[in-house]
Amino acid sequence: MIKALVFDVGETLIDETRIWSRWADRLGVTRLTFMGVLGGVAALDRSHRDAFEILRPGLDVWAEVEAWRRDDPDGLRENFDADDLYPDVRPAFTALREAGFQVVVAGNQPVQAFDALAAMDLPVDSIHTSDGWGVSKPAPEFFAKVAAVAGRAPEEILYVGDRLDNDILPANRAGMRTALLRRGPWGYLHADRPEAAQADYVIDDLLSLPRLLAD
Repeated sequence: MIKALVFDVGETLIDETRIWSRWADRLGVTRLTFMGVLGGVAALDRSHRDAFEILRPGLDVWAEVEAWRRDDPDGLRENFDADDLYPDVRPAFTALREAGFQVVVAGNQPVQAFDALAAMDLPVDSIHTSDGWGVSKPAPEFFAKVAAVAGRAPEEILYVGDRLDNDILPANRAGMRTALLRRGPWGYLHADRPEAAQADYVIDDLLSLPRLLAD
């Protein structure tokens, strides 16, 4: 029986459109170009970091982030805030909590994402980031941390995310149940693959979860 739901962050809870748009502006390419290249690397199972190399060969992304911080210290830059939260997140979390489920957020995110998520005052039991843990998906150690912070056996946990490679398949290997969210470029591309059948659920929005788990 599922007792806890653990959620990825990017394109599961957070709409990254504004983040990628700001990156396009920063790199001096059109937003369509950036989004198209990002979708291309996603379709080829390449890292999103490869989009930067394609658009600006030799770019040191971390040095660029530091320069961006100096240029725009008060801006969001590569970060997100409450305006980027998908509209179904808060009502879905509320419904899940009211139904008695534990709700945890744990995704591949930089340390500062914790503060951004905490500031949203979401109805969750806890929030965690990969940088805070010092381990990232799809490493088995990440999912061991998930089980530890939830205080649940793996089979009692449903991990919800938009990617097969980072979310569904490694969570399955860890013994967890999984829900693949058709949202964002990876979500749509991965849901169209045969491996999507390994997810316990394939969903189009988070509000599907309370209904599915009530059946």
